[in-house]
Amino acid sequence: MDMKSRVLIVGGTGYIGKRVVKAIIALGHPTYVLFRPQVVSDIDKVQMLLSFKQLGAKLVEASLDDHERLVDVVKQVDVVISAVSGGVVRHQILEQLKLVEAIKEAGNIKRFLPSEFGMDPDVVEHALEPGNITFIDKKKVRRAIEAANIPYTYVSANMFAGFFAGSLAQLQDDVRMMPARDKVLIYGDGNVKGVYVDEDDVGIYIVKSIDDPRTLNKTMYIRPPKNILSQKEVVEIWERLSRLNLEKIYISEDELLNMEDKSYVEKMKRCHLYHFFIRGDLYNFEIGPNATEATKLYPEIKYTTMDSYMKRYV
Repeated sequence: MDMKSRVLIVGGTGYIGKRVVKAIIALGHPTYVLFRPQVVSDIDKVQMLLSFKQLGAKLVEASLDDHERLVDVVKQVDVVISAVSGGVVRHQILEQLKLVEAIKEAGNIKRFLPSEFGMDPDVVEHALEPGNITFIDKKKVRRAIEAANIPYTYVSANMFAGFFAGSLAQLQDDVRMMPARDKVLIYGDGNVKGVYVDEDDVGIYIVKSIDDPRTLNKTMYIRPPKNILSQKEVVEIWERLSRLNLEKIYISEDELLNMEDKSYVEKMKRCHLYHFFIRGDLYNFEIGPNATEATKLYPEIKYTTMDSYMKRYV
């Protein structure tokens, strides 16, 4: 029986990182969780790290700024997964360039998965400012990985259900992470298709890919067929489950583009709403020859449909 790859995860206490840690452990891989020195003052993250340890993970303290220590840590494993924040509040994507240098020097890593997990930066054209910084930085990391000849898999997980289904995509102004019970903003005509994925499923698909030759040096898209839905279809699921009839307020493309933003963060969110729900950049392209689709690779995984996911809010 083949030995399971030893996996190091960076960013394991983050929103998607904690799901990846649990998936690594659940699928039987020796698990190493890197934590930065400053984390020890955050009680919630310390408790999370200790829970990982109780499940069998090895905790490894290292700073991305300490190159020698980082190389030593990387030499202990076979696969590195990064889940550092790429969000609008804590954008740490370029920090991964330090990780790329450590992996390059170590020379033993058979697969690196950088922090991606959203829209594929290489297929987005004419991205709006300042939202385009996410795509620009992710492409810089990709090109650095390729220039260093590091074996990789890029994972495009599209929209995390907790953010975009649970909120019905009401992510501007007063953020609401529970489905509305009275009225909802609909972007454009509401019929543009997107892809919604349960965060725990994302973790499983990511870990399934790390030893799979079919995903080597490719982009893996996670596109569960039943979760390819328009914003209106997600709202309809919620209305059916909750037995509510929401007032729909339609926001045209021009209105969305010309909204007055109260902050830089709101402007970033609006850019992403435009790409997801007006342009349809999650699903307006065919998967190319240097890419693959997770649910076809791993049909044994019973992914969570949005109909099932939304029941938790009723």
